[in-house]
Amino acid sequence: MRIGELARRSGVSPRALRYYEQNGLISARRSANGYREYDEADVRLVTEIRQLLAVGFTLEDARPFVDCLRSGHPSGGSCPESVAVYRRKLAQIDTEIRSLMARRSEVAAQLADACPGCLVGRRGEP
Repeated sequence: MRIGELARRSGVSPRALRYYEQNGLISARRSANGYREYDEADVRLVTEIRQLLAVGFTLEDARPFVDCLRSGHPSGGSCPESVAVYRRKLAQIDTEIRSLMARRSEVAAQLADACPGCLVGRRGEP
């Protein structure tokens, strides 16, 4: 299939596909007229990349998932290298949550100092 069809079927732009190719995550054959040609398996690879990027993974984070799919596994997350990326990302998110909670507490304390009697709700509404 050509780049336009892969873009349509995977939900990403042709520009993104060229970027993924430039970064070695997908590869295309070239037809006689120079058009990029992709395999059916590339739809699954690009879908996996898109889903990972949508939840905050980087292209480099996606590499083990793509490699896992290429090696024949039914899921990009079923290989040990992918599991390690999942664990690292969860640890990073947990650190971000702790940081946000600390910042929220500080802002709530500043609000309490600035506005005695103001109550801070769970969502920060006064």
